[in-house]
Amino acid sequence: MIVAGVDTSTQSCKVVIRNAASGALLRFGSARHPDGSEVSPQVWWDAFNLAVTKAGGLRDVAALAVGGQQHGLVALDADGEVVRPALLWNDTRSAGAARELVAEFGGAAAWARAIGSVPVASLTVTKLRWLRNAEPRNAARVAAVALPHDWLTWRIAGYGPRSAGLEPDLDALVTDRSDASGTGYFDSAVGTLGEYRPDLVAIALGRSDVVLPRVLGPTEMAGRTADGMILGPGAGDNAAAALGLGWAAGDVGISIGTSGVVSAVTVERPADASGLVTGFADAMGGHLAMAVTLNASRVLDAARALLGVDHETLSRLALAAPAGADGLTLLPYLEGERTPDRPGATGSLHGIRLGNLAPDRVARAFVEGMLCGLADGLDAVRDQGVPAQRLVLIGGGARSAAVRQIAPSIFGLPVSVPEPGEYVADGAARQAAWILEGSPTPPRWPGPSSTSYDGDPEPTVRQRYAAVRG
Repeated sequence: MIVAGVDTSTQSCKVVIRNAASGALLRFGSARHPDGSEVSPQVWWDAFNLAVTKAGGLRDVAALAVGGQQHGLVALDADGEVVRPALLWNDTRSAGAARELVAEFGGAAAWARAIGSVPVASLTVTKLRWLRNAEPRNAARVAAVALPHDWLTWRIAGYGPRSAGLEPDLDALVTDRSDASGTGYFDSAVGTLGEYRPDLVAIALGRSDVVLPRVLGPTEMAGRTADGMILGPGAGDNAAAALGLGWAAGDVGISIGTSGVVSAVTVERPADASGLVTGFADAMGGHLAMAVTLNASRVLDAARALLGVDHETLSRLALAAPAGADGLTLLPYLEGERTPDRPGATGSLHGIRLGNLAPDRVARAFVEGMLCGLADGLDAVRDQGVPAQRLVLIGGGARSAAVRQIAPSIFGLPVSVPEPGEYVADGAARQAAWILEGSPTPPRWPGPSSTSYDGDPEPTVRQRYAAVRG
């Protein structure tokens, strides 16, 4: 039997085709998504079809599941039409709406108790309030609210807008508990699956009479395509990656992609009133403690562009400089920030002198600044009582030799770096195989080989960073 896993991320769509029993990779295809913080969902559908074509098609695939970027707002009207371009997780225009919602529901602690998270601009609930405030006519048209992976699964199942000649069955929308837990109106700690909070939808949108995707368990079928292919419930990207890598309690993943994510598998859902740590569901029936930064691999992109070098040269420069970059400290808030919650913040380079304004020092400062932001997230997760027995570094940014070698000194712990892979898509594929197998636990696929890195802690770097962060 053959399965497919899809990663519909911020930047691209990736499709892996794997053997359901062994996990062996058979085929792969990918297609880019446009840049920006709002896009037409149609581009996700077009990219999915192109990626499938590049992967050799789905004719022999028995089951498929979708993993994807979380939080984005896909608002649909009664005819299945997209009301407006989707607002993605990294769109910060709803920061003011987040503050309104926190105040109206009784403060941060009340939100943390209710859903395990405190609203910030990333969460879907804040985007609903922004829509109500800024675009009331569009808000009035909303008949259903979906997330990116919900919408793509719906389209793969054969549903869609009436204008395209498709059946706009809004009740056919499905999601999973991991992605639902990132909306800001779902309590993952209730019962086996969790439950929506219509009262929070009403606070945000002004009404609760909208269709929300049906929440499925990890091994529930989401439906079948016209040619009989089984569809899985899918998962949010971090939950899918954890499933793909086989993480267990004690493992802490640090993902350096468009966003930076510190995530740890937990039995109990965290409820951090500070808002630094969010308590989401995972893809296996448990929970994830997560801290997210808005500034990760794009900090490396910015350094490369500033210095006029490629990523390999940027890495060599950073490793040639001394720890601490001779006093240079980067505050990497290039796109605002989520941890801490400073959506309007800007970045800054501190400690500039004639003697240290050199390419290698600048490169080192950018790498260290990005890692210090993630280290703040790691500290916040550990402060919730979550053990960190093993740090696993993944994502595009982990391909940088400088990041791999400098990370242990910033985090104060050794790190394990798996060989590069499409872990979100792999997790979705493993879920699809799990549904086919019908067993109580996911199939035992061999994990990727890993390399361990260690180094002496550099507390001075963190101390200077904390001083400029304030």
